[in-house]
Parts: sequence; structure tokens; C-alpha cells
Amino acid sequence: MATTTIDIREQLPDDWREAMTPYLDQSVVASLNRFLTEEYASDVVYPPQEDLFRAFRLCPLETTQVLILGQDPYHRPGQAHGLSFSVRPGVPVPPSLRNIYRELAEEFGVDPPTTGDLTGWAGQGVLLLNAVLTVRAGAPGSHAKQGWEQVTDAAIRALAASRQRVVFVLWGAYAKRKAALVTGDRHVVLTAGHPSPMNVRGFRGCRPFGKIDAALAEAGRAGVRWV
Repeated sequence: MATTTIDIREQLPDDWREAMTPYLDQSVVASLNRFLTEEYASDVVYPPQEDLFRAFRLCPLETTQVLILGQDPYHRPGQAHGLSFSVRPGVPVPPSLRNIYRELAEEFGVDPPTTGDLTGWAGQGVLLLNAVLTVRAGAPGSHAKQGWEQVTDAAIRALAASRQRVVFVLWGAYAKRKAALVTGDRHVVLTAGHPSPMNVRGFRGCRPFGKIDAALAEAGRAGVRWV
């Protein structure tokens, strides 16, 4: 069977491609395209190709009001579907997302959601973006430093150039380093420890959802129904 050549710029939605292109090194993109083409042809890679840019398709640039940044996709079968921290319907809620839900439940006095599918957030302008958008099955971090970081940095820069307020939610040391990409005092950056069970004390009590809502309301943006 012939190998399908991957061209990530062609797969990006038009609005995101136009906004991100000025921040992209085309030689890096070409190298990443070659790497992904070979990886998808020779190994099991998550998410499936059709979900690579699902986060961008669900969040047009103009309506994106929150960015929640993850690191790389889940690496076990059936989990990753193109949204950071999210898993497909019916898949058990992973530990990091359980801690996010625990914070949400305590903040709003509600029961934690029973599904790990965050598509409902994405449909309200929450860009659930991983810094690296693919991973080899069973090998976390296996697609790091292949060019994805420049692509997703370009998305952060494109959002930072937006005239409307965007709330950038950066959890953990890796994500916090991306704060330097956010320019313009109209935006809000919220940081905390990563919600991983290995670092739960750094995340517990950060109460991010009310802060996001307050920042959006202050700027006249629509806000998010979290539950």
C-alpha cells in the first residue's frame, strides 16, 4: 500500500494556517513532514492522522478565548483524539484529568464529570493544544524535538497577536516557559503546577476556572460552561 505523504500546512484550517505561517520556518516544517510520513507508515502513532488538527478545527482562531497547553498526546490505544488532556468517550478518565476535574468540582461545588471527553470545552473556544501533537504508541515524548514545538509555538504567537483577550493556561514547568511567547497586556496568563499525580501539590488549590471566567468577563468575552 502506498504511503500517504503528510503536509501539515495543508491540513491546518485556513485561518490558522494564514496566522501561523509568518512564525514558521519552512525547512523545519518540511523536516517534520518527512518524519511524520515515515512514522505513520512504519509505527503505530497517536492520534490518528484525521485527528491531528482537531483542536484547531473545533476552535477557529477568531473565537478562541482560552488556551490550555499540554505536553504530548496520550500514548495508549484509544485515548488520544487531538485535544490536550481529553480522551475519547467511554475511555476511563486519566489521572491528570481526574485532578483537573477534582479542582473543578471543588471550585464550583459540583460532582466531577464522568466522561473524559473535553469536546464540549473545545466547542466554546477553549483551544486544548499539546506542544507536541503526535506520539509513538507506548513511548511518551518520542516525537519531541522533531519540529512540532515550532508549529505549536506559532499557534501561541498567532493567538498573542489577536486583538481580543485570550487567557493562556500554563500548567507545569514546560508549559510555563511558553509565557514568554505571550505579548500584549490585553491577555492574561495563568500558571500552576502540572495536574499530574506526581505533582498534585503544585496544582491543588489553584482554582483556575473562576479566574478564567473573571478574565473573560472583564474583557466582554462569552465565558465557558465548564460543567
